[in-house]
Formats: sequence, structure tokens, C-alpha cells
Amino acid sequence: MENIIKKINEIAGKIRRDIFLMEVCGTHTQAVAKYGLKELMPKNINLTTGPGCPVCVTSQEDIDAIVNLALADIPVATYGDMMRVPGYYGSLDQAREKGAKVFAVYSIEEALNIQKKYSDLVFFGLGFETTTPMTAYAIKKGLTVYSIHKSFLPAMQALLKIGELKIDGYICPGHIATIIGSKPFKSMKVPQVIAGFEAEDILLAIFMLLKQILNNQAVVENEYLRSVREQGNQKAMQEIFDVFDLGDGNWRGFGIIPKSGFKIKKLYQKFDAKIKYKKILDQIDFSFSQKPTNCICHEIIRGLKTPKQCPLFKKICAPENPIGPCMVSIEGACNVFARYVK
Repeated sequence: MENIIKKINEIAGKIRRDIFLMEVCGTHTQAVAKYGLKELMPKNINLTTGPGCPVCVTSQEDIDAIVNLALADIPVATYGDMMRVPGYYGSLDQAREKGAKVFAVYSIEEALNIQKKYSDLVFFGLGFETTTPMTAYAIKKGLTVYSIHKSFLPAMQALLKIGELKIDGYICPGHIATIIGSKPFKSMKVPQVIAGFEAEDILLAIFMLLKQILNNQAVVENEYLRSVREQGNQKAMQEIFDVFDLGDGNWRGFGIIPKSGFKIKKLYQKFDAKIKYKKILDQIDFSFSQKPTNCICHEIIRGLKTPKQCPLFKKICAPENPIGPCMVSIEGACNVFARYVK
């Protein structure tokens, strides 16, 4: 590791300008903070956190929708981190305290088992390409799903298009690349390295990015060769597109990103909670979902601010009392900063 750090310092000295690299994976965010990698960087190398936390980028409207379904006596199951994300109508945890049937699960099989008791169960399906195949499998098994699954690359493309901050290169998410492969990343003309999750992986990815920048290159390199192939996992991708089409996705911090949301196909629409419970959803007043709060998660997701710049950070908002989703999820930047950054 010392050898890689030495090489990073050498090449950073040759570049002689400020460089901004963004890691766009929540697991990378944890590793960067846990191993103190920012502190190891030369002064002109800046590491920025992006929108790689599925819980964090879930829109307020979708939170309010699923909480209202739970309060309408519809049984709901979802992954644990989502339970505590607050919306205008409260969180799923708070709905459960009011008597709603809400279940935290660790796998899709748990949700299918709960469905045996509650046939009208709705699974709040979230995550990027890594978790979408399991939800597709469950829909084929007859599980009703409120899908907020998202395709991740459109968010990376949106950041470049918006141009709010300088991004000289991406440390790309290894988990997602394992599913979709390295080839789709080539659509973005910016230096990119797909990286694993150990400290050495991330440092090597930084070195590889700096080499590209020094040489005026903008290609996709694969540091995570032990897991990622160019074509990805074709079986998992087939499972996804058996059940889902790509449509508009609603992202916290971005709004609507075209072709970024996994929408359940008409063939399986009887298992689509957005259609099945349309009457309940149509009665929800979503105007409150749009009201601004003091939480700046929407800006942290886009790399515009750090958690320490939030006036609520570790004062009102803390892991034991989260005000926003970036503090709820263990992959969220605020939660990571609260645990690792002094």
C-alpha cells in the first residue's frame, strides 16, 4: 500500500492542478472513510462522494407513498435501512408503532415467506442492478412489489450533464459492474476505473485515474478483474429485463432522470403495487413531499456539499436520530462521516 501511495504522490506532482475524483458507491464511501484514504491523498487530489446509496436517493414521494400504504392497513416488507427513513407522513418504523403491519427483511426469500401469511403483502423494492434480479425473481413467484429500483449509470451521466461540480474521473462501483459489465460505462467520455472494495483496490483505482488524466485519456479501466467481466452477468440481466422495462426514475437530489427507473412490465402488472393500489396512492397529498427542510442530503448526494457542512450534522441529526436518509443508511455519507470522520 505504501508503494501505491508513493506513486500517487509522484503522479499528482506531475499534474500540478487540483483533481476531483468521485466515488459513486456507498461501499466505497465506507472504505474511503474507514481507512482514512482522503487523509493519505496529496493536497491537489480531492475525493468526493456521489449518489451511490440506494436508500439515500429514494425520493420523498416514494417514501410517503409506501408509508401511506402501510397506514392503509396494507402489509409492507422492505430492507432494514429503509425502515427509518422519515417522510412527511412519518417512517415505516413509525407506521409500525401505530399498528401497521411492517416487516424488515434481509432477503427476498423472507418477504416470500411473509407473503404466505399475508397474501396482500407489498414489497418495497429498492436498489440498483445488484438487487433488482432478486426482486424480478420474486415477482415471477407472485410477490406484489412497489418498485423504486434504479439503473445507476444514468445518474452518473446526469452529474456530468448538469455540470454543477468538476468531475475529473469516476471510481466506478464494482458491485454494479459485476452485473452490468464494464462495457456500458464506455458511454461516458470521462476517465473511469471500476474498483474493488479493499483499501488497496481504491488506491490503485486512484493511481490509474491519475495516469489517465496525466496522459489526457478518458477510458474505462477495470481494476476489479477478479469479479467484473466486460459483458457482466448475462443471466442476472436477463432476469431483470424479463420482468422490468426502463422508464423515468425519481431520484432524491436529481428529480426525474429518464430511462433510470425499473418499471414492472405489463405482463406482470397484477403484481405492481402502483397499479394494484392506485386508488389509495391517488388520494395522497404529495405537495408536502416537496417542501424544503434543513436537511441537505439532496446536495450531499450530488457531491456539492459534505456532511460536515450540514447545520444538523451530529447536532440534531445522528445515526440514532436520523433526520434525513443520508444519516439512516450505513452506506449514506452522513452515517459514514458520523462513524469514521473526526
